[in-house]
Amino acid sequence: MKTYLKIKKYLKSYELDAYIVPKNDEFFSEYAYPNRLKTISNFSGSAGFCIITKSLNYLFVDGRYLIQSKMESGKYFKIIEIPYIFPKDILNYKRINKIGYDPKLFTSPTLNKYFGYKYHLIPIKKNLVDCIYSEKEKKIDLFYKLEDKIVGESIKSKLNRLHKILKKNKSDSIFISAPENVAWLLNIRGRDNPNSPIPNARLIIDKEKNIFCFCDLKKINKIKKIKYKKVKFHKFEEIYEILSKLNSSLFTIDGLTCSIFYQSLIESRFKISNFEDPIYHLKSIKNKIEIENMKKAHIKDGVALTKFLFWIKQEKNFGFDELTLEKKLEKFRKQNKDYIYPSFNTIAGSGPNSAIIHYRSSKKTNRKIKKDDIFLCDSGGQYKYGTTDVTRTVCFKKPSERIKNIFTRVLKGHIAVATNNLNKIKKGNLIDKKARESLNKVNLDYGHGTGHGVGFFSNVHEGPQALSKFNSLELKEGMIVSNEPGYYEEGKFGIRIENLVYVDKIKNKLVFKNLTMAPIDDDLINEKLLTKNEKNYLLKYKLEIYNNISKFLGKNEKNWLLKSI
Repeated sequence: MKTYLKIKKYLKSYELDAYIVPKNDEFFSEYAYPNRLKTISNFSGSAGFCIITKSLNYLFVDGRYLIQSKMESGKYFKIIEIPYIFPKDILNYKRINKIGYDPKLFTSPTLNKYFGYKYHLIPIKKNLVDCIYSEKEKKIDLFYKLEDKIVGESIKSKLNRLHKILKKNKSDSIFISAPENVAWLLNIRGRDNPNSPIPNARLIIDKEKNIFCFCDLKKINKIKKIKYKKVKFHKFEEIYEILSKLNSSLFTIDGLTCSIFYQSLIESRFKISNFEDPIYHLKSIKNKIEIENMKKAHIKDGVALTKFLFWIKQEKNFGFDELTLEKKLEKFRKQNKDYIYPSFNTIAGSGPNSAIIHYRSSKKTNRKIKKDDIFLCDSGGQYKYGTTDVTRTVCFKKPSERIKNIFTRVLKGHIAVATNNLNKIKKGNLIDKKARESLNKVNLDYGHGTGHGVGFFSNVHEGPQALSKFNSLELKEGMIVSNEPGYYEEGKFGIRIENLVYVDKIKNKLVFKNLTMAPIDDDLINEKLLTKNEKNYLLKYKLEIYNNISKFLGKNEKNWLLKSI
């Protein structure tokens, strides 16, 4: 029986009209384990949620996943695009009113955004998906420490900065529910997520700067002697016990990741004075040591990418399929001893598959690549010590004039971001607008943001900064974002060019600097569409790549790279 049909049976026994299943786990991780949404809907994307009602099933996804969700789930689920439409816009509250949810998987702001105040939302202690199907238990991986010389700042220094903000916000204590923020504050990492070195843990910090860390105690052998004496480790089940002993009155929680379950525990004893964890902003600004480590990671990654691109562009090697290329790229990355694992599932799409923004090749979808196909490869790695994310689009024979023109317009948008005057235009939504200008001139566009924040040896997607229509945060020195405009035609082809960039300050002026060191396919560029400044930018970028990675390449690879300059 299809799993969503089993949920419908539970609706009757719990007297519900509907049940909502999110992608995230109880730690609100993007790459969650278990993946309950996939279990119910077959949708494998990294964001979204579904609602099972007595009659219809709805799957809510953003623009990145519209094509993919239709292919994977469209037969049994009605696909709805967010943030343009939410459940409150389409569910008849007179007919569908009693909606069940797992209180450990939702925050109050999220439910309010989805449903407003019309519906009767009922917390169900048992997760109904887990009643149907449970994932195998993962093996225990230990948490580990990062030395101050790697992260550039001690726990004590970070805690003092955090405490100043809490004091300013008139909070006694804070509940840090996002594992990525725990990792940043304690200078620790783990392997509780498939693509991020993040430890599943939560913290309570009181006004005396005592830190209570809640986690699986079997994982802390390597971090027991952490470089801060006021850290104590507890089981997750002890959170309420610790709360009951705290001498506090005002609490800060994280509106993004503090579930309704934990919010209720805190509200039972304290007043919540703030819903924003200051660590998001603190860790978004990388210090000089973090930036230097990220540069080193990108040079290592650039070598692997360049070797890969050289290999696939050789006529004698042609005859591969998508999965072969995915494995080949991983093989090049593994040649570096500091490579750990991918920072997300590699997107290796050819022809019509390249139009699926977050495509994942499988035995079922794998294509033998044809000479006239466009191939889009979006991939990244976790290295000691840095996180990478890069997309390159390549061709294998002379492309059509239309393909070249569109690729070049995407490239113009990419260059517009890279060369943006950050002293005049600092907000993500305004930079996003610049990235689309060349495509918009010929009535083309793309259904995703131009860039996301990136963590330091952490999550490949990190806020609060982003280049998107919906993000008006000003970029600051030390922030890292992706620069990835694109264009996609369903059933035909997809184009995307992505570098990671960081905000640097030179002579008191902010500028974007490239972290990514990998060549862009010249065969797809129509130089007639480029201005003199755009051509100069490309030349400088090619020289920068060559100067940074050529000494790590073989003779033929080096000559190939040199020819493009």
